[in-house]
Amino acid sequence: MSASAPTIDYYFSTLSPYSYLAGLRLEELAARHGVAITYKPFDIMALFGRTGGTPPKDRHPSRQEYRLIEMERQSKRLGMPLTLKPAFWPTNAAPSSYAIIAAQKAGGGDLGALVHNTLRAVWAEERNIAEDSVVKELLSGAGFNPALADSGLLTGAEIYAQNLEEAVSAGVFGAPFYVTSDGAKFWGQDRLADLDWHLGGQVEGQGA
Repeated sequence: MSASAPTIDYYFSTLSPYSYLAGLRLEELAARHGVAITYKPFDIMALFGRTGGTPPKDRHPSRQEYRLIEMERQSKRLGMPLTLKPAFWPTNAAPSSYAIIAAQKAGGGDLGALVHNTLRAVWAEERNIAEDSVVKELLSGAGFNPALADSGLLTGAEIYAQNLEEAVSAGVFGAPFYVTSDGAKFWGQDRLADLDWHLGGQVEGQGA
């Protein structure tokens, strides 16, 4: 028996279409397995430069084209509305990330809903999550004090930078990325079934 409850470190960007397409499936499987989630928003553009990745705009045209094909295919399969080229993407991800960090620290609301609604604002609602009014509305809608958008700036900036360093150290190179407390890693919303399987103990004893 473990002395401490299992956890999932959830590394994501509030600009990531695949973090949006994850929906609330992470929260559902975590609740099913009794696992806590630590939300770790980070600067994905900075991560690409640190881990050998390339921002979407700098990728070869064939990769850019296939990215859009895959996004549309996945959104249809999941039944989730998605705008392939949102009006406010890319935008400054820091304000929304700071707010999520502050909300996690403060507690009292639905953090999973806040994260998902923030992503949905970008990819399905054509809203600019860099705007203070949008961030405050998203906080309020998930049951948090909208004032966290202001009071959480300093701590948010520190932890946002720290999350990037932790992501690099943990071997994270994209989003969404899930790291369990026993060190298992899963990249992509299409690996949530594998994470579910792992948490159910069905891969115990397998080598890394």
